Amino acid sequence: MTPTPRHTPIVILGAGPTGLVLANLLGTYGVPAMVLDRNPSTVDEPRAVSIDDESLRTLQTAGLVDEALTQIVQGYGVHYFSWSGKPFAKVEPTSREYGYTKRNAFRQAVLCAQLREGLRRFPHIDVCFRHEVTSFSQTADGVRLEVEAEGAPTVITCDWLIGCDGGRSATRERLGIPLTGNTFAEKWLIVDLLDRPDPFRHTRTYCDPSRPAIRLPGPDGTVRYEFMLKGDETADDVLDDARLRSWIAHREPRDANLTIARKVVYTFHSRIAERWRDGRVLLAGDAAHLTPPFAGQGMNSGVRDATNLAWKLAAVVRGGADASLLDTYASERKPHAWALIKMAMLIGKYMQPKSVMGAMAAQFALKAISLYPPARDYVLQLKFKSKPRFLEGFFVPDGALDAPIRSGQLMAQPQVELPGGRRVLLDDWLGAGFACVNWHDDAAPVSWPSIGGLPCRTVRLVRQDEDFPLGIRDGDLVARDCDGVLAGILRRAQARAMVLRPDRYVMAFIADDDGPSHPSTVTAVRALYQRHAITTDAVVEFGNDSPQTAGRRIERHEPLTATGPANARAVITGEHA
Repeated sequence: MTPTPRHTPIVILGAGPTGLVLANLLGTYGVPAMVLDRNPSTVDEPRAVSIDDESLRTLQTAGLVDEALTQIVQGYGVHYFSWSGKPFAKVEPTSREYGYTKRNAFRQAVLCAQLREGLRRFPHIDVCFRHEVTSFSQTADGVRLEVEAEGAPTVITCDWLIGCDGGRSATRERLGIPLTGNTFAEKWLIVDLLDRPDPFRHTRTYCDPSRPAIRLPGPDGTVRYEFMLKGDETADDVLDDARLRSWIAHREPRDANLTIARKVVYTFHSRIAERWRDGRVLLAGDAAHLTPPFAGQGMNSGVRDATNLAWKLAAVVRGGADASLLDTYASERKPHAWALIKMAMLIGKYMQPKSVMGAMAAQFALKAISLYPPARDYVLQLKFKSKPRFLEGFFVPDGALDAPIRSGQLMAQPQVELPGGRRVLLDDWLGAGFACVNWHDDAAPVSWPSIGGLPCRTVRLVRQDEDFPLGIRDGDLVARDCDGVLAGILRRAQARAMVLRPDRYVMAFIADDDGPSHPSTVTAVRALYQRHAITTDAVVEFGNDSPQTAGRRIERHEPLTATGPANARAVITGEHA
């Protein structure tokens, strides 16, 4: 007997960081989705160990950052050591452009468990472990999945399928999408240890031609060692406890006898999928790109994918945008993902000198750069990291070439002051969805009730040197630009207002001279809406009240919240759920 298909708007394959972040963001937008994973639960072994400021900002949007920060070592740097074991450079970024420290140590198993538990807030999100997709097929209207659900066959249908199923993605392989790029010839041994006695919190990178190595302290007394293998060394050779402990003892004797939590030999890749969308199937995370670990950007790039894709899926599934909006996902994300892959490859070459002479030359160059303050700041503050900026996509290009932030770029996240004196990060004030940011004294503020079926808040800024106007109360959508950061951005962009997307990229700066006689930017915004059939009428939200209303559109006019109903619980099936 053929099983009756179960339908959901979105199916996410893979309960790793990318899939779980995507599911949490869809939960905040009120969009029903299902996460399928063949494993009994989320991973319980250490994998990724570095989370950046952009990913923490995404967790803020998902309403989970406060909990996550309790298990994260914030603001660590990197100390570089020469072939002779002497320190020769430090990278310790201190800026908080996006609201958080740039480099932070975490444990992937802990974060994935937090993300999994966070989904219990949403009755419209199902997480199903021990569910393996054996095949799928798609039509112009949807996708049909054949699934082994805890040993029993079942059928699930969806409007959109998102493959977040890792570097060996079965989704990508079934679509026949090739990967382009390179595989590193060198293999690396990774060893995770417990209960380190050394309190030193920064990463140590040993640029030693005889054996390049990295030591990365983590939360809760964990520490990771990474050693580059030589061409004639095999996994069986280097996984021997006595041998790897001797390598550890050479770098830090106190770590040599610690408990080993995990040891594995990895081959690193610099590869990217040729296509990120095939009809109604999209790829995200390692399924779409494989990044060497030298810059700590592999998992973070996957989180960026989820951040970009979530609101676009919400707009399309709600019916407030045409499916062509999803084409901007790859056009926006793919160039930036590849830029970070190239950055990781350059760092990897620096960390893996082929000879002592090569190491001496590279290290002398870095010392020379450090003598010039602008160049030193460029390195120390990680300004060489590719900016999150789009070349094309869902935004209105501007001509402010010298502006610190342009349209199509991630907005900074300073603090703003609310009536009553409390300071909050910008995104907490803006809430979920789009935002039109205006000066409080603008007689003709930019405003839309909603964009693409997602709420659009009209908010007003008070200048740094001005008091709040009379009659403003705590809770009004007015805040003071207490450090002048936003004023500087608007001034350099020659703008009086800006429209921010749900992922906090600038969709448009509204020029100072835009008005009845100069409607250029507003006209361009409307043309952008028309290109993707974006609606700007009343907010459409999926019902969250019961299984009977899930997936049915109902009219709602209040903004979405970051947490969902207080009594909401997702359905999480499978062992250890």
